[in-house]
Amino acid sequence: MRIAVYGASGYQAGLVLAELTRRGVEPVLVGRDAARLHRAATRIGITGAERRVAGTDDHRTLVAALRDCDAVVNCAGPFTDSGHAVVRAAVAAGCQYVDTAGEQVYLSTVFDTFAGPAERAGVTVVPAANDACLPADLLARLLADTLGPVEEIVVSHFITGGGGPSRGSLRSLGATVDVIRGGGLTYQSGAWRTGVPPGRTSVTLPGASEPTEVARFPLAEVVTIPRHVPVGRVESFAEAGLGAALSVPLPPEVIDALPEGPDEEGRRGQRFSYLVDAVGVEGRRVRGVVRGSDTYGSTAVIAVEAARRLVADGARPGVLAPAQAYDPRDFLDSLAPCGIRWWIGDADG
Repeated sequence: MRIAVYGASGYQAGLVLAELTRRGVEPVLVGRDAARLHRAATRIGITGAERRVAGTDDHRTLVAALRDCDAVVNCAGPFTDSGHAVVRAAVAAGCQYVDTAGEQVYLSTVFDTFAGPAERAGVTVVPAANDACLPADLLARLLADTLGPVEEIVVSHFITGGGGPSRGSLRSLGATVDVIRGGGLTYQSGAWRTGVPPGRTSVTLPGASEPTEVARFPLAEVVTIPRHVPVGRVESFAEAGLGAALSVPLPPEVIDALPEGPDEEGRRGQRFSYLVDAVGVEGRRVRGVVRGSDTYGSTAVIAVEAARRLVADGARPGVLAPAQAYDPRDFLDSLAPCGIRWWIGDADG
């Protein structure tokens, strides 16, 4: 198995390369700058790995860089700016595709733009194979199977501790700040809608005695869940303080002066909880919970596993939500070794 990593010199890509190496999968480092690719390979200890220089502005060269790879993991954000070029090249190269994007509008455009081309090319495209969207999307499928017809799904994200966002994450936030401030997409009555006023509510976390205030936030799950769950409404929230902090972009020169990303100790100190609350048409409420630590490390494990399964097990061609490409329970259970736990219970559990 041979898996390319695009944007291979970046922070998240380094963790993906390390995970591929840990699993004994042959990585191919792809990016715009030969010197940076060399430094990335040296840092991880894979100096013998193949490196290929290709930018998103040169379609033919990028297609050639991916053509003999089984799959590609695209880690090069902001995806809003360059993601389409890598998807297009992967489809042309016949290369299975996953990315680590969390940019809601970008994700929506991937479904709209590449569903037909990917299906005709026999390529499977699974965007947003990250620590949050993939497990939450899989949980939504399991909740729907438990409830039957679903009236509403609400996804909420909570992240505490850690060493702060990587430079790549901050650049992606800056590229989508208008969407963040506007609250993003809401799915209602069979369509994705914009212009829903940003709102606040409160959510009680499992084991907590008091509710936590949350604000509407543009999460990728709003785009993926309605593609496999017949549902009246899907909306998404993040802890209010986190959402407020992420809605204020940093100047590029400030971002460039920051560390590339949190160090290993900082990542170990980070905790995340993702809640998926579903209401059936008869009023029954069920909650799915995903909990773990180290969002960047978890994303690396999830993205590599997502790509590996596309190569080893296959999935129907086209642009797919995670639950359309993978068995939800089996994939979620496979994440236990990296400390990710999940469960389904009543809405207060």
